[in-house]
Amino acid sequence: QVQLVESGGGLVQAGGSLRLSCATSGFTFSRYVMAWLRQAPGKEREYVARINLSGSSTYYADSVKGRFTISRDNAKNTVYLQMNSLKPEDTAVYYCNVRLAGMDYWGKGTLVTVSS
Repeated sequence: QVQLVESGGGLVQAGGSLRLSCATSGFTFSRYVMAWLRQAPGKEREYVARINLSGSSTYYADSVKGRFTISRDNAKNTVYLQMNSLKPEDTAVYYCNVRLAGMDYWGKGTLVTVSS
């Protein structure tokens, strides 16, 4: 079955960095667009970044552009999110996502807390 497992979250001071990982299984990773989304307390889930099959094309939300970098390792079936210059407003649960045959799959998320 499809599994996505996020890791790498934690507590960090403003201006710091974290690297999130999402290990996947149960589908042919290299054939699908992967994405990171986040959900802050009391807010709707929002797109953060998306990456195409080969990693040659990426999309970023304006709020993270220039600070976050999405990447993937198709040999390891893993997608990453490097987060630099973190701000308190980046505090959220971060989820990785894949859409297979019109259905969205999510991991359980990893909590990122940025203190001011």
